[in-house]
This record gives sequence, C-alpha cells and structure tokens, in this order.
Amino acid sequence: MSAAPLRLALVQCVAHVCEGRDRRVLDDLIAPLRAVAGTRVADVHMDPDDHRSVITILGPPASVEQAALALAVGVLARLDLRRHRGLLPRTGSLDLLPFVPLGSATMAQAIALARRVGQELARSHNLPVFFYGEAATRPERRWLGGLRGAQYEGLPHKLAEAGWQPDAGPPRFDEMRGAVAVGARRAFVGFNVWLDTGKPEVAREVAVAVRESAGGLAGVQALGVALPRRGIVQVAMYLLDVATSSVPAAFDRVRSEAAARGVAVRRSELVGLVPREAFAGRTPESVGLVDFEPRQLLESHLPGDA
Repeated sequence: MSAAPLRLALVQCVAHVCEGRDRRVLDDLIAPLRAVAGTRVADVHMDPDDHRSVITILGPPASVEQAALALAVGVLARLDLRRHRGLLPRTGSLDLLPFVPLGSATMAQAIALARRVGQELARSHNLPVFFYGEAATRPERRWLGGLRGAQYEGLPHKLAEAGWQPDAGPPRFDEMRGAVAVGARRAFVGFNVWLDTGKPEVAREVAVAVRESAGGLAGVQALGVALPRRGIVQVAMYLLDVATSSVPAAFDRVRSEAAARGVAVRRSELVGLVPREAFAGRTPESVGLVDFEPRQLLESHLPGDA
C-alpha cells in the first residue's frame, strides 16, 4: 500500500561534502544538525573511494535552511581541498547543496530557499557561489557542466572567464574551500552497481550503453569508475525519472551489458534515500541491494497522514 499523499510542506536537502573516510570528522559535522528543531538527518552515505559523503536532511523549509547553514559552518571551517583526493569531480569542500520540494512544498519555494542559502553562504564565508538546477540564473548553468569539468584544480581559470562569474560572492579562488554549488531540483535516485572486475574500461563501456545521452535508458546518467580500495569497478548512475526508468530497469540493463562482456554483477548500493515507487514492484534483493534497510525508503521518514 502506498503512503498517503503528503499535505505538509517539506524539503529534502542532499548535501555533498568532501569527507568520506573519517567517520569521526563526519559525526562532528553532523552533530549540530541534530539540534535543529523539526529536521531529521535521514541518511548518511560515506564513500572512501570518492572521498565524499552525501548527507540527507529532511524537514520543514525554514528548519532545513537552518540545518544547511549549520552544516556549512563546520564543513567550510574544517575540510581542506588542498589535501583532498577522490574519484568524482568536485569544486568545493561543500560541493553540492541541492534542495528538493516534497509534499505540498513547491519548486518555487525550493528555488527561493536555495537562493537565500547561497546568498548567505557568500556573505558569511566570502565564497563564490553558483546556482544550478531549477535555481539557475541562466540556462547554461542548470547542470554546471563547464564548472564541474574544470574541478577544483581548474577553478582559478574558470573564475577568470567572463561567462563564469559566480552568482553570489567574490570571483576569487579560495584555496582551502573552493566554490559552492547551491541548487533546487526534483527528487531522483543515486544508484551504483558494482561489477566483478577490476577493469575500468568495462565499467565505462557499460555506462555508455546505459546512459540516455548515448542512446540508453531515458532519464539515466551513468559513469564508469574504478574503486581501487575494493579492487573492482562500478557503474554510478543518477535515475532522474524513476517512473520512466526504474531501479530494476537500470539494474537489469547494467547486468545484461556486463554479461555481454563476460562480467558478473557483484552487488548494488543506494546513495541517499529512494521512493518506494522506484522499485516498480520488485524487491531490493532482486536489484542487488543485499543489505537494504527499510530506513532507506524515503517514505519511512515522512509522516503518513501529514
């Protein structure tokens, strides 16, 4: 049975921070959030290879805004990109800060929230801030491809380009903290599939076959990367519309493409929370989520009769 429709205005903040190896540091960063009335730290996903954690915060808009700013204070004071190395692109120690409307909350509310938070981060921390997704101030910044491609190391040159002045804050390079990307977007699912091989080229080939931009599944972004600490590779995916391309559809396609190359699937993992509908009637175990817990369902954190 599906959960009752939400009538409360709620927001999900999915913060990406550049610390994925020291749990004590991450716990220190999260601790102040638990004191913000009305919010819940619903999920924390640490990845040592990416050296990144994804922290999911849920609550009413005003409370989530307060929690996001509290998280930023700790992250920007403590994490130093000069000593950071990981697999995924990053431009800031507080790398991505998207806000997702839930229940009766509107995208307009999420956009306004993102822009308030971005302006406050720029003012309080004297950092360059870029707005992306639905909060973008110009069409070419919806996905921030140019900025993300440059990464932290290319940020000084990017900030000097006429087309890449920040939306808020100074156009200067902060060696320790980089820049912050603050956005608003619809909910989507982060879903990774581990392949039983150490060959990165296999993961890259499978990712190309799966992603929409190369003729694969609609609404799927995919990247093939090595996981050196585990000695395997993975296909990392964002499922942007699970009604069109569900978790089972993505898993089955990855498994099929890997098998065609003589490689088995080892297991899968979620990055953040997943709505129940994303499973399209299948069990978590059938898509490689061998240690799935009910708390990973988005609905488990929402009031059923709100």
